[in-house]
Amino acid sequence: MPSPAAPLLMRLLACSASAAVRAGAYVHEVMRSGELGIVIKGHNDLQTQADRGAQRLITANLRAAFPGLTVIGEEEEDPAAAPLGPDEIVEPLDEVLQQCHRCPEKVQNVRPEDLTVWVDPLDGTSEFADNLLDNVTVLIGVALEGQAVAGVVYQPYYRYLTDPSQAGRLVWGLDGLGIFGMGSDSHRPLPTGRVVVTTRSHDSDTVTAAVTACGPTQTLRVGGCGHKVLLLLERRAHLYIFASAGCKKWDTCAPEALLRAAGGRLTDIFGRQLRYDPGVERPNNRGVLAAMRVEDHQRCVEAMPEDRSIIKKA
Repeated sequence: MPSPAAPLLMRLLACSASAAVRAGAYVHEVMRSGELGIVIKGHNDLQTQADRGAQRLITANLRAAFPGLTVIGEEEEDPAAAPLGPDEIVEPLDEVLQQCHRCPEKVQNVRPEDLTVWVDPLDGTSEFADNLLDNVTVLIGVALEGQAVAGVVYQPYYRYLTDPSQAGRLVWGLDGLGIFGMGSDSHRPLPTGRVVVTTRSHDSDTVTAAVTACGPTQTLRVGGCGHKVLLLLERRAHLYIFASAGCKKWDTCAPEALLRAAGGRLTDIFGRQLRYDPGVERPNNRGVLAAMRVEDHQRCVEAMPEDRSIIKKA
């Protein structure tokens, strides 16, 4: 277990990183078994055994390491779930703990009751079921007094088509400390023109109108909020636009925290900050707008069409 002398938020990040990697390994196990155990929760809303098992691994590890911590997962929890086995208990990631000396002063003394953890154990479940595996991520976001401040995004199938030996990619970050795990991807120049990334499977007239208003020269349609934000962090796209109420807090908390740590911005499509307090409504009813550059984000907010009738503004 991490040293109690380390700041609580860094210890939580270190455990979250290890839990995300362990959950990613479980996702691989389910895919290899061929027994996905798909349950249809609603329109374009699937759940698999990978979702259920990965969430159990993450939430049980975090609650065991941090008693009293509020942890909110996407999936309904099974009160009869078995306790973690010895091979399921994770140790904190040294890579994160090694940055403890750089922890921003403003978050060095936070209390467990100040924090809320939002977990999406398998972001991009539809893509997982459709074998679009590079779209899949494991998301663990940490909110401090309702604001996304720290996050872990694990991509279990990173470059699986071009380099099957690749074990996955772990990206983590803390606002005020920075982002880690992107390697050279974060240093490439942005593409020419204006590349917009948006939904693959939840399109609508409103979504299309919002994308068109921002004048894209290219539109990428992919799955998963985590994957879309990784494309921003990789500097393969300028904007992520989703003018619909389909995204939820567990989808956006970790990606928003990473963008904030990298100097970017994620809000609703009206430019208003999202809140991650425990009692907030789960859907992001006013959509999602994100960008690596603040000026791109503001320009897009100003360009949004007036008629966004299916998005709740109030």
